[in-house]
Parts: sequence; C-alpha cells; structure tokens
Amino acid sequence: MKDKRASYEADAVKDFRELISRTEKLYPDYIAYKYKIRHAKDNVEYVYKTYSQFKKDIEALCTSLFSMDLQGKKVAVIGSNRYEWCTTYLAVTTGGMTIVPLDKALPEQELQSLVQRSGAEAIVCEAKYISMLQKVKNTENYNLKYIISMDETIEKEVILYSNLLSQGRKLRENGNREYEAITINPEEMSIILFTSGTTNISKGVMLSQRNICSNLQAIAMYSHMWPNETLLSVLPIHHTFECTITFLLGIYFGSTVAFCEGLKYIQKNMQEFKVSIFVGVPLILENIHKKVWKSIEEQGKTKLIKTMIVITKLLAKIGIDIRRKVFKPILDQFGGNLRIVFVGAAPLDKKIIKGFNDFGVDLVQGYGLTETSPVVSCESDKMKKPGSIGFPLSNLELKIEEKDEEGIGEIVVKGPSVMLGYYENEEATRKCMKEGWFSTGDYGYLDKKGYLYISGRKSDIIVLKNGKNIYPQELEFLLNKIPGVSETMVFARNKTSMDTTLCAKIVYDKEQAKEIYGEKTEEELKEVFWQKVKEVNQTLPDVKHIKEIIITDEPLAKTTTQKVKRYEEIRKS
Repeated sequence: MKDKRASYEADAVKDFRELISRTEKLYPDYIAYKYKIRHAKDNVEYVYKTYSQFKKDIEALCTSLFSMDLQGKKVAVIGSNRYEWCTTYLAVTTGGMTIVPLDKALPEQELQSLVQRSGAEAIVCEAKYISMLQKVKNTENYNLKYIISMDETIEKEVILYSNLLSQGRKLRENGNREYEAITINPEEMSIILFTSGTTNISKGVMLSQRNICSNLQAIAMYSHMWPNETLLSVLPIHHTFECTITFLLGIYFGSTVAFCEGLKYIQKNMQEFKVSIFVGVPLILENIHKKVWKSIEEQGKTKLIKTMIVITKLLAKIGIDIRRKVFKPILDQFGGNLRIVFVGAAPLDKKIIKGFNDFGVDLVQGYGLTETSPVVSCESDKMKKPGSIGFPLSNLELKIEEKDEEGIGEIVVKGPSVMLGYYENEEATRKCMKEGWFSTGDYGYLDKKGYLYISGRKSDIIVLKNGKNIYPQELEFLLNKIPGVSETMVFARNKTSMDTTLCAKIVYDKEQAKEIYGEKTEEELKEVFWQKVKEVNQTLPDVKHIKEIIITDEPLAKTTTQKVKRYEEIRKS
C-alpha cells in the first residue's frame, strides 16, 4: 500500500555493496567527497574524490585486509570525520567483515574496554591513538593483531593505511578478484555500535546491512537530496544519525560530503564548500539562529527584517515565494546554497524552526535510536508540523503502549530497521525486544493526524507520590526560553517521604546575562532567574512547579552526541 505522506519513489538496495555500485554506475564522475588537507599553517590542499575513485579505494583496501587474514573478522575504526574513515567502513562491510565504529571522545580506559569487548582483530585509527592501542595489542585477553594508521607515522609495528591502499591496488591490477568472490548476507550482523552509555555500561547494538539499507530507502521516500548537492559532515561520524543520514544517505543520492574542520568552523566551511544540506542537533541550530539575529541586530536591521518576513509570508500564501531572494544576504553568510537541515536527537523550539523557514530554509525533524538504524519517524517534504517529529516511516509499525490519561505512553516499534539485538548480552535484548517489537524507552504520543511527539525518556520521568508523571524535557523546554539561559536540567529532590521537590539546574551565558541584566553577583543573578522561573510556574499546574534552582555557568556534562549525562549531573547537585 502506497504511503500518502511519502513525497518520492525510492529504489531498494539490499546491502552496502549494491549501494555503492548503484551510485558509482549512475554518477561515476560526480564528487563523492571534498575536504582540506593542511600541510602547514598557510599551505592548504583541497582534495576531491569521485564516486569512481571512492569505489576503487574501497575495493583496494578490502583486498589488502583479506591478505591479512581478516575475512569474516571484526575491524574497529576510530577517528575524526574523514575520507579514510568512510573507505574503512565500506571496505570492511562490503567485504563481509564486521565494522566496529568507536567514539573518538571516550576516555582511554573505556576505549580499551570496547576494543576488548568487541573482539576486533584490527583497528584503523588516527595517529594520536597509536600509543594507547599498542598497550592493548601487547596485553593478554585482547584479539587485536593489527594497528592501521590513517596518518603517516614511523611508529613500530604500525601499518599505514596509505600502504594498504597501494598494496590493494597492485593486487587487483595483478588479477586478484577476492573482493568480487565474497557474497554478502544482508541479514547477518555487519556493524557493532556501542551506545553512549549515559546511565550505565554501554551496550553493543548489532545491526545488519538490511537494517540500515531499509532505513535509507524509507527516508528517501520522505525527503530528497540531489546528486549535485553538498552535505557538511559535522556530527561525530561513528554515531548512527550522522553515519546513516550524512554518509550513507549521501551515497544513496550520489551527493557530495564535505568534512567540517570543527564546530567553530561550521559557518566558514559552509561558505567555502557551498553547502546545501546540513545535518545537526538542536544545540548547533540554536547557536546558528542566535548568531544570525545578533548580526541583524548589530546592523540595525531588526525592524526591517521582521517586516520583510511578514511580507514574504503573505506572498508565499498566494504562491509567490521570494524568501531566498529577499534574504540572500543572510543565506550568503552560510554559502548561499543552504536548502535543507535535518535535525534530530531532541525536540527543537518551534521559534527556531520558523526562524529558518522564514529565510527559505526547510527544517526536517526526525526521531530515532541506534537500535533502529536509526530513523523511526521524520517529516516528509509534503507534510510538516513544527513541534512534532514527523510520521513513523512507511516500513515500520509503531504503537504507544500503556497510555496515560493524556495518551502518553512508551513508543514501541517493529520493522526491518530494528536491530538484531545487543552483542553478547541476551538479558538486555530480552528486556527490550518482544516478538519483534522494540521498546524504545522513550515516551510520546500520536496526534489525530498521525504526527508523533516525544515527551521524554522513560528513565528520566519523575513519578510523584500521587502517581502523576512529570516529563523533565517539557519543563526544560520552557526554562530554556528564559533570556540568558543556555541550557537547563530538571530533576527531583525527595525532601520528605511525602513530597517530591522539582529542582532546575540552570546554566547561564555569562555575556548574555550581563548584556540583559547588567553587572550582578551570582546571588543577585540567581534571584533574577528565580523570578523568571516563577513566571514560568504560573503557566503550569501546581504539580509541575519548580521549587528550587541551582545556577552555574559551567555547561552540563554530555555525551559526544550532546545528550546530557543526567545521572552524573544529579550526583554533582
């Protein structure tokens, strides 16, 4: 049955080998990757890789890995978002091996633990990880045999990625066709992704190529990229949101991926690479939105821009859309090509969504988890509703279990993109999987039109003595609108056995707070914020009132995917 919300037809691909072969056949000379190499301070080389070159590099690298007796084995990868990371991922998976992407920001001890737990026999890494991995390699109980450096190095017992690529090319030139002889089983485990572990030990999510490829096709029915468009890769590529949406979906559409040099270079990289598609999280988009309006205010154009927004909206209603022409100077700050932003990880303020839309940039909101490859729902190019996280994908079943009186309950999903289970952890798998249904641990609801809304994590919900549920994210969303506030975290303090006190930890922006409220001591500033919190309380039922606040200018502890480590913050508070 055709999904009426879908905007496009989308080809099915059964595995990663078919994914890259299809794109290389359609767009062999299109640019797959463009990035910069800094040889010295002022010596920058721009590198462009076509899909034809990319496919050849994948085949060559895989052939070399086979020569190291790694067929059917596990290979880990760790490093920044870069071309070598992408070729490694696909060389391993299209060769029937298992890839283990690791989080580059994890502490040394945890990385060592994950290398051991995964059973990886080789790891492809940046040079800065070599000394740590050499300790691992020389320790008993580890399977690690090979350390492969993406960077040039003279470290002993380290294999260079560049040498493997050259060796693989020569082997193939001399007639080696082991790569072609491998048959991929798309149903088998091909990826082990360790969760960020905000509350306990990280679990290894086992994904198949079918899991991810089915997700790619379903997303492609809702939203579209073009072969001549450029995506900016900003979020950590080991994480499934960035990996699927930027890296793999980019390949599916034959688009170009440019690698960002770091968060502070986002605007600069968008300008020089003429980026048209951006994949981000709310925190990044909120910062971009603030910068745009700060620039407008500094130029004294606030009134003019707000007037033009009203006029262009009215014209758009009668079919005359001139937003991108009128607001060209604003769009030019980001290279002039920015067309669409995919956003996930947390709900985004409607004001931010409308702010981007006002200038002619579409925001597509979505929701997902590592365990679902990752997208569960997203808006389509046909149908959007600010505040929601779109519709469940057409190839997934979704239901809300154990609803309360407001229709809120746990989101449960079933379909081809749901994981195989947790690696070597049957107990954890049993807890969240029942007859093919995966319990997400997220609470939410569906409106009458089928749009999905998120209320919060099951583990974060505060249950009051009267049985009422409080969703911290709902309150944080309101508190974050207080001028001068960067972020907040709402949690419970049990003052007595009969009372639960809702407390808010408020992180303020020093510069903004000084601009807005003037020079104040921290105690004076706390009183200012307390008065603002009381104003928010007035808009809420009594049971949701914040009774206590803590203020700080220190950012909340977060995972690399910008999720707040609540348990760590609560312990500190």
